[in-house]
Amino acid sequence: MAKKNKKKLGRWLALGGLAGAIVFAIMAYHIYGEIQRPNVKLDGRKTAYLYIRTGSSYADVLKQLKDSSFVVDAKSFDWVARQKNYPQLVKAGRFKISDGMNNNQLVNLLRSGAQEPVKITIGKVRSLKRLAELVGNKLEMNDEDLYMLLTDNMFLSKMGKTKETAFTIFISDTYYFNWNTSAEQFVERMYAESVKFWNENRREQAQSANLTPDEAFTLASIVEEETIKNDEKPDVAGVYLNRIRIGMPLQADPTVKFAVGDFELKRILNKHLEVESPYNTYKHRGLPPGPICIPSKSSIDAVLNYNKHKYLYFCAKDDFSGYHAFARTLIEHNVNAEKYRKALNKNKIYK
Repeated sequence: MAKKNKKKLGRWLALGGLAGAIVFAIMAYHIYGEIQRPNVKLDGRKTAYLYIRTGSSYADVLKQLKDSSFVVDAKSFDWVARQKNYPQLVKAGRFKISDGMNNNQLVNLLRSGAQEPVKITIGKVRSLKRLAELVGNKLEMNDEDLYMLLTDNMFLSKMGKTKETAFTIFISDTYYFNWNTSAEQFVERMYAESVKFWNENRREQAQSANLTPDEAFTLASIVEEETIKNDEKPDVAGVYLNRIRIGMPLQADPTVKFAVGDFELKRILNKHLEVESPYNTYKHRGLPPGPICIPSKSSIDAVLNYNKHKYLYFCAKDDFSGYHAFARTLIEHNVNAEKYRKALNKNKIYK
């Protein structure tokens, strides 16, 4: 009798062990599925971006994932996220999500804070307002916050700048930023880039032309607006440096356009030359208070490597090629200018 009971008990234990193993296997399979089963579906797209704003809570992220329909099963994502303590590790940023990602991969990505950088190209911009809008449209920051910094003399003084010279912080190039970069972090990064650009060699070149780096940048902004031809930029720079040396007004038409606030002007008239502004280089000698745009690197290097010649004048050629006719004397210049005026009239360009 005792032997029979022992056998029954053994069978029950074996059955219980088998049942436990089956339950464990089912649970393990379920857990594995929760973690490893693909849960990101992007409806035909290979990748998409999830933007998590600064200060977002886990509830905000979960709602965003649901609203965007990035995850098929929000409950399974939530379970994995909580197992990996993600609710306490939410990080802001721009995250690149791939179609077919599983919950484990998605949680690991968001928890790590590994962002996909945003590409920003700084080119020829003619106003601080426009620059702030350009950056504000690509990053989380408010463009108004950036504009306020770029016109805040107290903040700019830390970098030796004023709102008039704020453009000199920005060297034309392509840069990569985290999406949640703040306005202050953005400006500080750009300033660091400008410090690297103005290496010892460029500083020595500016000094040999009797210019500070900011003055060279300002002159480069005028050269940038004067010609689109890189091969004649050193000649244009040479003309303005010759004028500065002899105390002659720069008489640069682009500075008048800046003073008037209209860079679309095709023709500078007498009424434009009478505009009272420190940027009107027909009225005020020397360089204007600051740059009139962000120039290309080629324009800055053209100033630093200007051509040494005796030209004091230049005028757009009458063939509208984009090149200029250079002259040593006012008489020669007036001949060139008259040719250009006739070409403007012939083409009915009056303003």
